[in-house]
Amino acid sequence: MGLHDRDYTQADSRRQYFGSSQMRFNLPQITPVVKWLLIINTAIFLVGGLVPQVGSFLLHWFSIDPRSWFTAIQPWRLVSYQFLHADLPHIVLNMLGLFFFGPTLEKHWGSRRFLLFYLGCGIVAGLSFLLLMAIGVVGAAPLLGASGAILGVLAACAILFPQFIVFLFIIPMPIRVLAVVMTLLYVVNIIAGGQNAGGDAAHLGGMAAGAAYILLLPKLERLKLRMHAQSWEKRMEESRKLRFEVDRILAKVHRFGLHSLTTREKRTLKKATQEEIRRQQL
Repeated sequence: MGLHDRDYTQADSRRQYFGSSQMRFNLPQITPVVKWLLIINTAIFLVGGLVPQVGSFLLHWFSIDPRSWFTAIQPWRLVSYQFLHADLPHIVLNMLGLFFFGPTLEKHWGSRRFLLFYLGCGIVAGLSFLLLMAIGVVGAAPLLGASGAILGVLAACAILFPQFIVFLFIIPMPIRVLAVVMTLLYVVNIIAGGQNAGGDAAHLGGMAAGAAYILLLPKLERLKLRMHAQSWEKRMEESRKLRFEVDRILAKVHRFGLHSLTTREKRTLKKATQEEIRRQQL
């Protein structure tokens, strides 16, 4: 599976989308978080494969294991399972997906936000698996692999960068088509109770988390801006009322003297003085 970026102009974007001699294919430039995720995942897989005792230890303590409540509720497993893989095809496909899709998002968002998004999609994938297992949709078996996180990244790229073309083996297709096809395949496999239905449930959870984050983020940002605006207006109104009250108190002092102030009026003057000092320090 590969992802290739293409340049567009307004005049010939449609023609390039459907193919032309001007189409350019580029391998992604590796980014810091993607690089370290590739290194860590590969190193853990190699060590676990070369030293069976280590592999058994990692599987026992760091996969998501819903076969008992004791292991199912251990929170670190929601992160650690993402760095374990069952076999060579499993890790190769996941790391290829990370290599092709990850740098685009990391460059778009920055390393910190990308890492939190990546791990967050994996966590939601793990929780989805546990939920579906609890209600009997999928069977209880250990869950491991970065697929949920990778597919969350795929979903994000499909929404943010629909112009991308991906290759599923040797078949080129728009990234959104790939996302829809994979979703349908996962749904069918889960309903049919096919092989790795539990893993596919986690995949869908990761994809849903990635898509939900991208689609809901603008609304959340608008809500945050409105809340900040309301908070700012409230502070300005409080500041206006404070200035009005201070003017009244100072006028009273001018007419009747400082001894005429009540305890509440003295506290108001003290508060106004402290706020003025804070403003000057800023």
